[in-house]
Amino acid sequence: MSKNIIVSGASSGIGYQVAIQFAREGHQVLVISRRKEKLAQLQSEHGNISILAVDLNDLGLEQKIREYYKGDKKVDVIINNAGQLINKTFMETQLHEFAEQYNSNVLSAINLIQSCHTLLNEGSHIVNISSMGGFQGSSKFSGLSAYSASKGALSILTECLAEEFKEISVSVNALALGAVQTEMLKKAFPDYTAPLSPERIATYIVQFALNGNEFYNGKVLPVTLGDP
Repeated sequence: MSKNIIVSGASSGIGYQVAIQFAREGHQVLVISRRKEKLAQLQSEHGNISILAVDLNDLGLEQKIREYYKGDKKVDVIINNAGQLINKTFMETQLHEFAEQYNSNVLSAINLIQSCHTLLNEGSHIVNISSMGGFQGSSKFSGLSAYSASKGALSILTECLAEEFKEISVSVNALALGAVQTEMLKKAFPDYTAPLSPERIATYIVQFALNGNEFYNGKVLPVTLGDP
């Protein structure tokens, strides 16, 4: 059965591949990002994809999403994939850069979830794309304190929302991804080649989003083949 999917941060990398794979399986996908040209390219290649070029921290996001989901349309899956990475040591990172990390990696997810809250179906699944950098007890790396701390916040948010959304039968989980060969990874580890491609991890994310809530709720699950 076709489902209505929202994927944020879909203009490149993992989000781009996730959107493609959902569309290929026949689902209706709304992709959200600021990069309109990239989204338009994605839409031109796949018929089941609609685009919304907007900043995820935009206070008017809810109205724009409601304009798309008119009538009886509901949201079955939200993939909170949007994010950015600053690679600087703690002392080099300025306060406004910490704020930017939280805006991109945490507040964007909060705004999207709140904007879609009344559109969620019973049984809907929210999947937050976190990181092993924000997973307690995992290896940590110099230069990624702001990024890792923000992803840790997203993971704890996941646990809190799972409890709050039980009353509306909506599941919330996070996938703490290890190294995937993306532009973001190159910023953090320029000389490192990851064991996973965006296409491969996207396959896992899509299947987890569609079926994982049968077995998990409020979990932060590590998805990694190595270190990082």
